[in-house]
Amino acid sequence: MIRENQNVFNICNVLLDILVLVISVFFLYHTSMIQHRYPISFYYTTLLSLFILLIPSYLFLYYEFKLYTPQRTNRSIFSESSKILQVNFFEYLFLSAMCYVEFLNVSADFLISFLVINSILAVIERSIIREFLRLLRSKGFNIKYVLVIGAGEVGRNLVETIKINTYLGYKVIGFLDDNVIGTVNDVKVIGKINTLESILDTHMIDRVIVSIAPRHYKTLESIMACCEKMGVRADIVPDYYRFITSHPTIELLDNIPLISVRYLPLDISINKYLKRTFDVLFVVVASIILSPLLVIVAIAIKLTSPGPIIYKQERVGENAKPFMIYKFRSMKSENEYIDDKKWTQKDDPRVTTIGKIIRKTSIDELPQFYNIFKGDMSLIGPRPERPYFVNKFRESVPKYMIKHHVKPGMTGWAQVNGYRGNTSIVKRIKYDIYYVENWSIMLDIRIFFKTLPALLNDKNAY
Repeated sequence: MIRENQNVFNICNVLLDILVLVISVFFLYHTSMIQHRYPISFYYTTLLSLFILLIPSYLFLYYEFKLYTPQRTNRSIFSESSKILQVNFFEYLFLSAMCYVEFLNVSADFLISFLVINSILAVIERSIIREFLRLLRSKGFNIKYVLVIGAGEVGRNLVETIKINTYLGYKVIGFLDDNVIGTVNDVKVIGKINTLESILDTHMIDRVIVSIAPRHYKTLESIMACCEKMGVRADIVPDYYRFITSHPTIELLDNIPLISVRYLPLDISINKYLKRTFDVLFVVVASIILSPLLVIVAIAIKLTSPGPIIYKQERVGENAKPFMIYKFRSMKSENEYIDDKKWTQKDDPRVTTIGKIIRKTSIDELPQFYNIFKGDMSLIGPRPERPYFVNKFRESVPKYMIKHHVKPGMTGWAQVNGYRGNTSIVKRIKYDIYYVENWSIMLDIRIFFKTLPALLNDKNAY
C-alpha cells in the first residue's frame, strides 16, 4: 500500500506548504491593513504578483533542499528547521531581486516579516506532519515491507534495529539465505537467494535490503538485476558499515564513486560563511554591550592581585593548528600557575578571590571574543584543549581528533550537556562528534540558549 499512498502523502505535503504560504501572506496583509500601512490597491496587484512568485519558487527550493524526500529517521525537527531557514534565506534574496527590478512592490519590512512568519508556521506544519506519520507507523499504517537478503551478523543487526525503531515504519517479511534455515531474530527464512524473483512476484515487497559480503560479487550482481527487472527498490548494507557515519557523502572521481565516511556540514562554503558572519556580528554587538563589565573586571583583577590582566595559553584549533587563547587571569601569577599538564581542581589554591567569581560565571572567557574576531575560534563549537592533552587523548580516546575538523568554540554541545572541565573525555568527545557531524544553524541557536542558564548553575565550573 505504501507505493500508492506515497504519492498521496507527497501531494498533501505540497498542498499544506502552499496553504502555509497563503496563511502567512494574508495574516501579514490583514495586520498591515489594520495598521493602515498599505493602501487597498495593494490587495489586487501586489498580492497577485506575490503569489505568482512565491508558490513556484518555494516549491522549487523545498524540492532542491530535499524537503519532499520521505524521512524515516530519528532526527529531531531541528534538522528540518535548518533547511526551512535556508530556503527562506534564498527566498529573501530572490524576492529582493524582484523588488529591485520593480516586478514586485513591497517594502523591506513587509518582506522580512513575511519570511519570519512563514518560517515559524512551516516549522510547526512540518513538526505536526512528522509526529502524525510517526504515530501512523507505530500503529501499523504507512508501512514499508522489507525483504532482507542475508541472515548473517549484518542482516541480524539490521532486523533488530528495524524492530526496535518502530517509528521507521518498516516491517521485515523474511530473510533469504543459502546457509540458514528456520527462524532468525523471530523472522523466518522464507527461501534461498535464487528464489528471489518468485518471492518478489508473490509477495508485497517495497524494498529489498542486501546484507551479504561484497566477496559474493556474482550473487550480488544477479540480485540487483532481479530487483531491477521486478521494479523493486534495492539497497545494500556494506560489510564495512561500522566505519561509515550516519551522513556519508558520495562524490565521483570521473566515473568512480568515492564514499566519504564522515559528513561535515561546515565543509560546505555557504554554511561556513553563515556561521562566520554570525560570529563576527555577535562579537561586535556583545563587545559593545558588555564593555562596562569588561572594564570593571579588568580593574578588579589589577587591584586584587599582581600580574597581567589577560592570560594567554596555547590551544589546538581547527585542523590541529595551535593558537593562543585569551582569558581574564583568574589565578595567581607565580610559576606554578603555568602548568600545561594539570587541570584546575575544585578549591584550587591557585585561584584568586576575583578568579572564583569570574570562573564560576565564565566571565573569564570573555576575552575570547578577540579569538573569535580573529577567526581562531567560533562562538559555538568543541572546546579547544592544550597540546599536551591533545597528544595524550589522541592515543587513548577513539576518534578524539575528529573535533578538530571545525573551529573550537566558547561553548559547545558537550558543555551544555554537563561535560565541562574535569569530566569524562570519552563522553565529551561523543557530544563533540555529534556536533561536528550534525551542525546546523538551529543546533547553534539551541546550544546558545542552553548555555545561558548553565552559566549560573554549572557544578563543573571552578
